Amino acid sequence: MKRDALLSTLLGLACLTAWEAAVRVGHTSPLVLPAPSVVAHTLWQGLNNGYLGPHILHTLTEVVLGLLLGASMGFIGGVVLGESARWRGVLMPYVVISQVVPKLALAPLFIVWFGFGTLPTVVMTALICFFPLLENTVTCMQQVDPNQLALFRMLRASRWQTLWRLKLPAGLAHIMAGLRVVVVLAWVGAVVGEFIGASRGLGALIIAAQGSMDTPLMFAVLTVITVLGLAFYKLCEWLERRLLGTSFELSTRTSS
Repeated sequence: MKRDALLSTLLGLACLTAWEAAVRVGHTSPLVLPAPSVVAHTLWQGLNNGYLGPHILHTLTEVVLGLLLGASMGFIGGVVLGESARWRGVLMPYVVISQVVPKLALAPLFIVWFGFGTLPTVVMTALICFFPLLENTVTCMQQVDPNQLALFRMLRASRWQTLWRLKLPAGLAHIMAGLRVVVVLAWVGAVVGEFIGASRGLGALIIAAQGSMDTPLMFAVLTVITVLGLAFYKLCEWLERRLLGTSFELSTRTSS
């Protein structure tokens, strides 16, 4: 694992070096493609003088709120639909319809309904995060080992015991895979939501930089989004390892 991480880091450094060399040799204007050194200088200035801080905090708040809301709804909805075939047949078509409609097309409506500010972006982020986790949860709950399910029935386990001690632990890997997707999509939803009608946040800052033709600032903001998104993804991987370890211990105790 350490060797893979080292190789990945070296590959990234090689790409940045090639980018820097290509810009300098080709005398490319920073207006078109700034060199990594220019982007790093712009990023440092924005962090040092406090210009980027409020925008980062604003977008981070929207991501966390939208992620918590969307992931909670997706997980609870997935459990309910996975447990009830009737509700799954009735509600699943409407869930799919809600996801087919482009969220960007709904953004103006969200502004009309919820006004300007944080709430429309949080709602859009939650809607984007909702479906992947719901779909993964429903799918994993329908793929429980029939032999284990029959064993729980023979032991006269209640529906809640079967759900808590068999279905959720068995499907935890799939649920966490959906959560990893959701963590990435949360940043997409928040930034895209800020493109329309937001005056603060990293997405609004990208639009402002585009309007002033400040390409280095655009790349600096994209760098911040990339770093924070990767940090969220790595945090999700760490949580997955912890939960899967706990789930394995729980299943071992149950089988013994």
